[in-house]
Amino acid sequence: MSKNIPAPIAKIIPKTLEKHSQKRVDNYYWLNDREDPAVIDYLNKENKYYEEMTSHTKTFQNELYEEMKARIKEDDESVPYLYNGYYYITRFETGKGYPIYSRKKENLSADEEILFNCNELSEGHSYFKLGGLSVSPDNKYVSFGLDTMGRRIYTVQIKNLETGEILSDKIENATGSSVWANDNKTLFYTRQDEVTLRSDKVFKHKVGTGSATDELVFHEKDDTFDVSVGKEKSKKYIVIGSGSTLTTEFRILNADQPDGKFVIFQPRVRGLEYSISHFGDSFYILTNKDKATNFKLMKTPEKATKKENWKDVIPHRADVLLEDIEIFSDYLVVDERADGLNRIRIMPWSGNGEYYLPFGSETYSAGPTTNVDFDTDILRYSYQSLATPASVIDFNMKTKEKEVKKEQQVLGGDFDKDNYVEERVWAIATDGNKIPISIVYRKGLKKDGSNPLLLYAYGSYGVTMDAYFSSTRLSLLDRGFIYAIAHIRGGEDLGRTWYEDGKLLKKKNTFTDFIDCSKFLIAEKYTSAKHLYAEGGSAGGLLMGAIINMAPELYNGVIAQVPFVDVVTTMLDDTIPLTTGEYDEWGNPNIKKFYDYMLSYSPYDNVKAQEYPNMYVSTGLHDSQVQYWEPAKWVAKLRTQKTNNTVLYLNTNMDAGHGGASGRFEALKELAEEFSFILDLEKIIK
Repeated sequence: MSKNIPAPIAKIIPKTLEKHSQKRVDNYYWLNDREDPAVIDYLNKENKYYEEMTSHTKTFQNELYEEMKARIKEDDESVPYLYNGYYYITRFETGKGYPIYSRKKENLSADEEILFNCNELSEGHSYFKLGGLSVSPDNKYVSFGLDTMGRRIYTVQIKNLETGEILSDKIENATGSSVWANDNKTLFYTRQDEVTLRSDKVFKHKVGTGSATDELVFHEKDDTFDVSVGKEKSKKYIVIGSGSTLTTEFRILNADQPDGKFVIFQPRVRGLEYSISHFGDSFYILTNKDKATNFKLMKTPEKATKKENWKDVIPHRADVLLEDIEIFSDYLVVDERADGLNRIRIMPWSGNGEYYLPFGSETYSAGPTTNVDFDTDILRYSYQSLATPASVIDFNMKTKEKEVKKEQQVLGGDFDKDNYVEERVWAIATDGNKIPISIVYRKGLKKDGSNPLLLYAYGSYGVTMDAYFSSTRLSLLDRGFIYAIAHIRGGEDLGRTWYEDGKLLKKKNTFTDFIDCSKFLIAEKYTSAKHLYAEGGSAGGLLMGAIINMAPELYNGVIAQVPFVDVVTTMLDDTIPLTTGEYDEWGNPNIKKFYDYMLSYSPYDNVKAQEYPNMYVSTGLHDSQVQYWEPAKWVAKLRTQKTNNTVLYLNTNMDAGHGGASGRFEALKELAEEFSFILDLEKIIK
């Protein structure tokens, strides 16, 4: 690996930032103007440096790309599901990077009706995303959202499925999601604040009219809340959801009366979280009411929805997290989590013979998927593990028979899940908590400390990182890598308390948990510091930034994708998307105790003169979630502070946003870049 190519050095323009009578000097604040030619020039120089420094891996990257692509069934399609008289299918064609959405009337032998061919629609766009498909009750219209920038700003349009015509109705600056009232001509949709991109308004649109005349039906003025709009499975109610990290509130409207007024289901109470499901003459409520930390299930009459009318159906349990429910005419299906693992509980409304679906693996992921019909005994759920490809299974809740409708195919002819070992081990945190780690590796591997290991985690927003299968990961496992997921605090892996203990003024538990997992894997000789690699993206990129400041000696390399690393400055800027809605996650730095705590761990603010691991940092110029300038500033500062000669790359996708490249296979090229980075460090390029 050549070290003779000079790295770009960003110019220093000191800017003094003052808060709470404290001054910080930001030498790279100027990088936050994407319209400045000097900023684009710097990003291009970093890209050129990355390309030149890794030129010896380009052939290998292409081989990796082709290898990963070859495992994927190109002419693939989803398991059809029946909704309102039509079977809906998403399929891919060989050599094409985007999906085709289609449907068949009444049976699967009927002629295919193509709703959208995204391969045709994406032509001429460097980025393309279609989402938010919503079909009218009479099956005549479909509303959809288009994003061609990658900033998650959609234009909503309507297609006449009988004529194929795209109507002139065009709704700009939308979130992309929309829902039909039962009159087949009224569409409810959400719009974003133009500056912060916070979803804050719900509008009502009549087919065939201009969006300028659309009626505002709800405006969420609290800038810590986001809004959404949807429809109950019963099809009786349109529902507006308004939620922050800690509080939710819903409004309901009879879908037969779209010009009526939305009624508040239960007024917001700070700290009260609830979600609603309509069935019969009642609503079922998943809630943390009455200090139900892990949530409980309650029920209330549809004409008496305030919380004083709610009655327990499934009481709170300290050791079981209640995650979701699915309602059928004869069954209640409960999605639970106990000891960090999914459980699916089948409860007949008759009260007789409830049971759990059996899962035998040490570490796996399972849960209900597309279940749009009340009147059926069939539960559709998914199952996968680190070594078992994802399956879609139809389970007869009455006979207990199951039918595997589809198992993900891994092409190439040499994949056998029995060639891999899965483990679930527990590291002991500094404060004594036990942290689960899911691990997979190829059989025959010796635990002698010489194995390269990639440790992944996220650890924020209560997001649970279940053990999932990845055919692309085989490119690491088959080259001797161990892959592990650290289920650290900040996620909800071990229940709601696990999340609460990794946020706000306890956020550092997330970082020390990851470090403790790393030390455990080294102590147990799965790997060593010379061969340990860490990976995280977005808020997981914050994790990467924190651990390399706190314990850089543990890692040979780090992959940080779209990392949130300039915590204090970002959280003080309420014009940036997501900022105000994040106060309940990170704290409000306008309050001194939160400012001081954030400042103590913010990766950008804590870069110092020390040795740092090899690093690959990626971002997107149009990222709406984590602005590109955070990783750009971070890398610029690291270049001037790190005291060793490890490599440091900043790779900016000049066309994409937070999710990276669009298209089915373009993302594989980005993955090939990441994999080649660590494989090159291990000298396993072959």
